[in-house]
Amino acid sequence: MTKQQNEQLIETYDEEGNKVTFELIDIVTVDDIEYALLLPADSKESDEEGEILVMRLKKEGEEFSFEAIEDDAEFNKIAEYIEELEDEIDE
Repeated sequence: MTKQQNEQLIETYDEEGNKVTFELIDIVTVDDIEYALLLPADSKESDEEGEILVMRLKKEGEEFSFEAIEDDAEFNKIAEYIEELEDEIDE
């Protein structure tokens, strides 16, 4: 596997303390809140297409963290925004 030069990999830990690596696809802002679009790095190494995860991006000083989106209404709003972006790109 060759890495793209603009590929941005992020390592974080899941709920069980396991290290997980993601590729940062993009950061989008919806209602003044930033969200990270993340692709599990191991999905690029397999033949499977990975599922993009959307996480709320929090910045505290120089540190960044990711939070799961628990609210269905918030998640649906972000999903609709991302679909609109994809439609614009496809046109």
